Amino acid sequence: MSQKQIVGWVLAVAAINWGLVGVLNVNLVETILGAGSVLTKVAYGVIGLVGVYKVYVLTTKK
Repeated sequence: MSQKQIVGWVLAVAAINWGLVGVLNVNLVETILGAGSVLTKVAYGVIGLVGVYKVYVLTTKK
């Protein structure tokens, strides 16, 4: 799997999770990994870094 595909999948899963939070008040990350757990914090950290990377790629692309 390429780096571009991994970034795409992480962002897609994050978007689906936020959509579920907004519409149904269900957070799959916290449901699966445990609310406030270290794994949840790591997952959110990874998602945040992927988002920052994607913004960087989009703003520096020529």
